[in-house]
Amino acid sequence: MSVTQLRFGMVGGGNGGNIGNSHRRGAAMDSLAVLSAGCFTRNFEQNKKDGAAWGVAPDRIYRDYKEMAEAESQREDGIDFVSIVTPNFTHYEIAKTFLEHGIHVSCEKPFTMTVAEAEELRDLAAAKGLEICLTYTYAHYPVLQQARRMVADGRLGRLISVVAEYPQDWLMLEGATDPSNYASWFMDPKKAGMSNATAAIGVHVWYLIKSMTGQPVDRVLADFAYYPEDAALEAASHTLFRLADGTRGLLWDSITAAGHDCDIGIKIYGEKGSLEWTHCDPIHLRVAMKDGPVEIYSAERAYLDPHARAASRLPAGHPEGFYEAFANIYRAFCTHLLDKKNGVDGGGYFHPTAQDGVDGMRFVAASVKSYQEGNVWVRLDEV
Repeated sequence: MSVTQLRFGMVGGGNGGNIGNSHRRGAAMDSLAVLSAGCFTRNFEQNKKDGAAWGVAPDRIYRDYKEMAEAESQREDGIDFVSIVTPNFTHYEIAKTFLEHGIHVSCEKPFTMTVAEAEELRDLAAAKGLEICLTYTYAHYPVLQQARRMVADGRLGRLISVVAEYPQDWLMLEGATDPSNYASWFMDPKKAGMSNATAAIGVHVWYLIKSMTGQPVDRVLADFAYYPEDAALEAASHTLFRLADGTRGLLWDSITAAGHDCDIGIKIYGEKGSLEWTHCDPIHLRVAMKDGPVEIYSAERAYLDPHARAASRLPAGHPEGFYEAFANIYRAFCTHLLDKKNGVDGGGYFHPTAQDGVDGMRFVAASVKSYQEGNVWVRLDEV
């Protein structure tokens, strides 16, 4: 009999954390996975409360991730995969522990603190026949499936340029730099790694560009800005890039852009036309073909590519958002894992992989190197 549902666990995500809820709801939305175990917070009393609220059995609420990996790997009904939703500096050790115990991994971005750590996890997963999924979320909105298909089918012709951005303003808000603030770890190199804004949100833009164009970023020239001026890590990056096919582009990310909440967006220009999408209006895609009228494509309409329609869960005109984008990643990842369990290969699983995690770390490292060496071009395969 075919397996139709997976069990998953979570490390992190307790104490009312936003990103933990996004993973938990996204993974469960299509009933392909059930939350069955967890170590949600280091506060064990709160840990038990969170687990009970989410229907996790008391004996599968663990004090730490090592205990969880060991126990779950020994159970006949142990978890199939773990979702890691903890700060950057913990990803490597947690992911490595679960992979060593034969458990698939879904992990928040950035994947690790260094390129070497990311490569080690990728190779460990491959050696054990395990899968890794990264949650680069935004490329998985339904109309962006349409955009990907249009670019891949040559509707825009040869690409000329790509412009993408992700402005936020949270670092400028009152209390943001206070050490007691929950997000203050983003500004600590010991916990965030080599980068703040580029690793936290710039990497989302990098993946969006890669996913939409079908072309990897080949090289970057980055300039950083700091806030406060004596901060250890950057608050914004202004990056020129070139894709593997030579297409030029511009990437801007900032956590000091007053008046912006979560305004990621992308514009792709080709010889035959252009595409434009913004997170402020996520169910619409602006399409402008040369010598033709500007058109607005809406999610779930019959004229869209079948893959784009399949990514929607609501009728046209009903806004679908962040949770659904997470759910699209998890639907693809869970389908991939179910096919592995059932001994089939459906192919075409559109979810970020371990290699995307490695490449994301290469983008961050190349950007940091470019800035530190005086705003020079750096190839991603050189870091």
